[in-house]
Formats: sequence, structure tokens, C-alpha cells
Amino acid sequence: MSSQNTIAEIFESFQHQRVLVIGDVMLDHYIFGNVTRISPEAPIPIVDVYKQENRLGGAANVAANLKELGAKVFVASVVGDDPDGYTLKDTLQMQGISSRYIILDQERKTTVKNRIISRNQQMLRYDVEQRNSLEENTELLLLDNIIDIIYTESPQVVILQDYNKGVLTPKLIANVIHNCRQAKIPVAVDPKYDNFFEYRGCTLIKPNLTEAINALEMDINPQKIETLIAADSQLRAIMQNDYTVITLSAKGIFIATADDHEICPAYQRNITDVSGAGDTVLSLLALGLALQLDMFATIELANIAAGLVCEQVGVVPVNKERLYNEAVAMLGD
Repeated sequence: MSSQNTIAEIFESFQHQRVLVIGDVMLDHYIFGNVTRISPEAPIPIVDVYKQENRLGGAANVAANLKELGAKVFVASVVGDDPDGYTLKDTLQMQGISSRYIILDQERKTTVKNRIISRNQQMLRYDVEQRNSLEENTELLLLDNIIDIIYTESPQVVILQDYNKGVLTPKLIANVIHNCRQAKIPVAVDPKYDNFFEYRGCTLIKPNLTEAINALEMDINPQKIETLIAADSQLRAIMQNDYTVITLSAKGIFIATADDHEICPAYQRNITDVSGAGDTVLSLLALGLALQLDMFATIELANIAAGLVCEQVGVVPVNKERLYNEAVAMLGD
């Protein structure tokens, strides 16, 4: 993996890292059932439910990946002061992730993605959410929480995970990046459309291909590396970032610095569900920044991790043991 670190040493180091995750947390609710008949009321399938479960989604899934890899994780966000908000906080706590810095807001409702699954296929998804930006008082309270974590817990890396649900406001983003730069803490960002260019000064930015195309208004073809290089150049000129990472779905992952670039091709997998793969990639990249690893080598590890979670149904964090075994088999130790 690296001339300086073995995979075993890297995995051992994961458990010593402190990571702050900021962004849109959500609850993923799964309804599993069997379909054997069509409704007489309308031409739709009837689902006989046999199991329901809650999982961590959005920025909370990033936290779940980091926890599974062994890191100590703090989450700063805002959810509704509602039953789903309490369920989300309880789910974090049950998985050993601190929810102390998550604010309950009576004026908001917790984002919940409800998925109906039959025979490992998603039949329907319905969401409960709101996307308006935080009110100023809540924004300031969240920022106070974040600054408290930065200067009392000394995280080795900060992650900003944006799902356009309103938690990451321009003012919050600017203040977080400023404080992180003052404290010399790297910042890894997964942007979305609304605030894409607000993350100036971040260390690493990781849009997917569609997000990069829409934000930069460029024709980016993953089979033509010169278009990816051009996208990086334009993005770097605006964002002043150190690392550009563009996930390319089945084509792999593109990574670039000011001096180098490459495409890490995806491994052949039995893809079941791509949900949450970007969260997994960001988690590994953030740990690479925290450990000051070679990021081109870290991309290879993130690429394997993304493939593993895509073999699972729904949003799940990567399994540390499976990732380690595959990394050793594919990359050597």
C-alpha cells in the first residue's frame, strides 16, 4: 500500500484517530417484505412485511463507517425535536458514536428515508424531510458546538458532509474551515449543488461525476482523462484545495493534486446497492488525511471499501475485517 506503512499498521492506526463529522444526518428506515400478489384495489404489489429496521444515513453513515474502522467519532448536526430525532440520537449512541453535539430543533423535522425492500430490490422510497437552511440562532448554537469540539477534543480531521438538507449554511462552512485552518486540521468535503463553491480553502473535495459536471458546467467524460484533468484545474483555481477526488461510479475514482493525477479503476463486483458508497469513500479519505498517508494509496483502499458496501442491501458501513482481508489480498501487505 505504501513504502512507509503496511496495511496492518494503517488499520491499527485507525483506532487512534479522532474525527469530527458535520453535516446532514438522517435516519434510514427499511421495510423488508415478500411480494406474492397484486392488490385488487390498484395495479400495485402487496408487500407482506416481515422485518423493519433503522440505520444511520447521510453524515451519520459517514460516522458509522469511521466507528467501524475504529476511530473515535464526534457528530455535530441538527435534527428535529421529534421521535425520529430521538431514535437517530439513540442509534448513534448504541453504535458507540457521540451524539452529544447534535441539536434538537422544534422548528425542524428529522430527515427520514423510508425504503421498501423485497428480494434484495428496492421497490419504493418515500422521504420525510425539510431542506430550508437553519435559523440563525440554531446556526450559531451549532457553530458554538463545533468550535468547542475543535479546541477541546482536537480532532485530527474534520468532515463536512452535505446533502442539501440545510445544516451546512455558507456562514457555518466559512467559519468551520477558518477555524480548522487556524488549528491546522485538514478538512474533507463531500459537496452538493446548493453550496458547492462555498468550501473554499478545504483540504480535499469529493464530488461525484454528476455533481462535478453540474457545478463546473463542463462536459466531463471519465473515459477521457483530459476532461477530468481540466475539471480538476478549474475546481482547484476556485477552491484552492489540495486534493480533488471525483467518484466515477463503475469507472472507479479520479484523484488529483497540483502535480499528479490518476484514475483508480473499480474492481469487478456483484453490485446490489450503491447507496452510501460515497460516504464510505469519504471516510477512508478522511482517515488518510488524519494519518498523513499517501492519498493515491489511500484511494486504492477507499475503492475496495466502496465495492464492498455496494454488495450489501441498503446503506451499511464497511466491514473492517472484510476490508482488511481484501486489501491484503489485492494490494499486498
